[in-house]
Amino acid sequence: MGATLSNATSVPQTRKAPIGSPLAPVPIVTMTERAVVKATAVLAERGRPEGLLRVFVVGGGCSGHQYGMSIADRADEDDSVFEVEGSVRVVVDRDSVPMISGAEIDYVEDPMKSGFTIYNPNPVAASGCGSSFQTASNPGIPGSCA
Repeated sequence: MGATLSNATSVPQTRKAPIGSPLAPVPIVTMTERAVVKATAVLAERGRPEGLLRVFVVGGGCSGHQYGMSIADRADEDDSVFEVEGSVRVVVDRDSVPMISGAEIDYVEDPMKSGFTIYNPNPVAASGCGSSFQTASNPGIPGSCA
């Protein structure tokens, strides 16, 4: 669904490993250099430079699923944990992994919008506004577009 950008950074990860476990080079997602820089800055601005960037998928939207991002203090037992360029630790919950594996996180800033964007190869359908999606293995339950 999205393009692979030339400045994408390979992201090693560990499946089902709590923080402190060894990291293995098996990518779930990649992050562009812009996304790494912005995520590092956001963590510092929020006074949580040691925090983790949690990336997840929740039900909702016109097509069934939506992306979410938040700052976490720790990973849960079943989370996949990976580190990007030694500066950003990312966690993805077990249920979200199959829906975003192979995705790329970018940070976009232009006159119309700014924010993190996820280019995901897994959706088989997406809403017209581009804010929700469904995958072949998990279509979700579409809701209203608000």
